[in-house]
Amino acid sequence: MLHGTPFGTVAPRLPMDLTQALLKLPVQFSADALAAEVAALPQSGWEPHPTGFVGNDAVRLISPGGEPTDALRGTMAATEHLLRSAYIMEVMGWLGGTWGRSRLMGLGVGAEVPPHVDCHYYWRTHLRIHIPVITNPGVEFTCGEETVHMKPGECWVFDSFRRHEVHNRGTEKRVHLVLDTVGSARLWDLIDAAQSGVTEATAVNPGIGQQPLVFETLNAPKVMSPWEMQVHLEFIGSQLGPAEAAASAVMRRMSKFVTEWTALWVQHETRDEGLPAYRSLSASVQHDLAALRGEGIRLTNNTPLYFALQQLIFLNAIERPPAHQLRAATHQSVARNVA
Repeated sequence: MLHGTPFGTVAPRLPMDLTQALLKLPVQFSADALAAEVAALPQSGWEPHPTGFVGNDAVRLISPGGEPTDALRGTMAATEHLLRSAYIMEVMGWLGGTWGRSRLMGLGVGAEVPPHVDCHYYWRTHLRIHIPVITNPGVEFTCGEETVHMKPGECWVFDSFRRHEVHNRGTEKRVHLVLDTVGSARLWDLIDAAQSGVTEATAVNPGIGQQPLVFETLNAPKVMSPWEMQVHLEFIGSQLGPAEAAASAVMRRMSKFVTEWTALWVQHETRDEGLPAYRSLSASVQHDLAALRGEGIRLTNNTPLYFALQQLIFLNAIERPPAHQLRAATHQSVARNVA
């Protein structure tokens, strides 16, 4: 059996490695310093959230090229809003991640993020860090069967493949610093400490010094390696409930697909000459899956099996779709998984 990972053959730590739905890390940032920097940002920096959910808005801090876009792929860079936020950059430097798209995310009074699952390739390969900046006791974050109120300056991670939702039932807008990363040694040390029961928090206050920030240039492969494909397939299989005959047939066809993909990979790897063969094989297996009629099969988080296969494998197996297709896939992922 093949074993491997996104972008290579050394297994990374992924969000689904979390043993808890919601996890508070043993670190405390300065809520006052964060709030002061948020208050100093121009109101024009706040943009409606791309999902269109009422009362949800955001300030872009890291985006492709540092431009005013919500795209998930491309060479990431600091926006003008991050560059004027010295303490936020200190926080990020201290955590030490290689940073993907990151934002300040607002949730208005009475607003919500409806129940959904992040079944998209980007969130399969990234951790999402939440650091509350401005909040109130009426803000509740639910993931799986657990509900918490995240307090200012705390640092949280969660398993985004479980159904989750957020509600602001308080009297003021909630603002979180939301950082996306594939991880870092320090971040996983904090996660491991939290999962082992460590609760004493390290205080990280302004003035610790700015470490150079590192940004993503590769967000997905040109052609997905068979090792990465196998990892995604094994993960999807682990999320199935009691095996149904149809599900078994689907997974057997997918396993054969990985074997066939491997044969192409050892011929072509990521060279352009192999792209037509990769595309033909992908189309062929999707035709076979349609004939197996597995549309009704769902994962334990209620995500359709075929949707998960599309999001984690087929849409990302060959080259990078244009940014507008990625945004559409993201919005569809949310819309199709809203309860």
